[in-house]
Amino acid sequence: MTTEIHKTAIIDPKAVIDEGVSIGPFCIVGEGVKLKKGARLMSNVIIEGNTEIGEGCLIYPFATIGLPPQDVKYKGEKTGVRIGSNNIIREYASIHRASVGGDGMTTVGDNSFLMAYVHVAHDCKIGNNVVIANSAGLAGHVVIEDYAVIGGIVGVHQFTRIGAYAMVGAFSGIGQDIPPYTMASGTRAKLFGLNSVGLKRNGFPDSTINELKKAYKILFREKLTLKEALKKVQKDFPDSKEIRYLVDFIEKNKRGICR
Repeated sequence: MTTEIHKTAIIDPKAVIDEGVSIGPFCIVGEGVKLKKGARLMSNVIIEGNTEIGEGCLIYPFATIGLPPQDVKYKGEKTGVRIGSNNIIREYASIHRASVGGDGMTTVGDNSFLMAYVHVAHDCKIGNNVVIANSAGLAGHVVIEDYAVIGGIVGVHQFTRIGAYAMVGAFSGIGQDIPPYTMASGTRAKLFGLNSVGLKRNGFPDSTINELKKAYKILFREKLTLKEALKKVQKDFPDSKEIRYLVDFIEKNKRGICR
């Protein structure tokens, strides 16, 4: 694989460019940036700071990655961005470097799809196989777990978590944690059941989906306190790893659980 760099691109001499990288017209790659094998910057892409782009990533025009965070506490500390392999980042998406108060890194896993105008703020943690639709905005320290799907024009409050295989409907405002496997929607988002279609598409057997439906009913439909519901779910489904994960997610929440 040969590396291709357009003559109008500006590449800092201290940037690390692996073989097979393609950098299109008018891109800017700053000092400290590392582009791994097969990464492709189409045109007018700006990447700065302590930023690593994984193998096979495709970044569309006018995306910006690694710029300073929108955080008044940030005073130029050495923080960064780590993006895994085979991600697609569409036009005008922005991914900011971390600020202070976290582990110093904004991260995106592998095989995720960030559509146009998506904003990923400082210290966010995005897992693998995540889809974030157009104009969704993540505030600082948001966690999105594997296989979650976020609809267009969604706003996610800082320090909020969205669980694995969850789906968030368009135009939603997320102020509390969204449990794994569920669907949420609304200007002050509420749960609307299990993400059954998403689970089937991702190969979950009917038996597991049925167990999760029963657990969901206990947790969110019966007139129990959350503590009582969690205890009942653990008793009724002691051998289900998916329900153990769901219970663990809920027990670790700090912002409250969307109900």
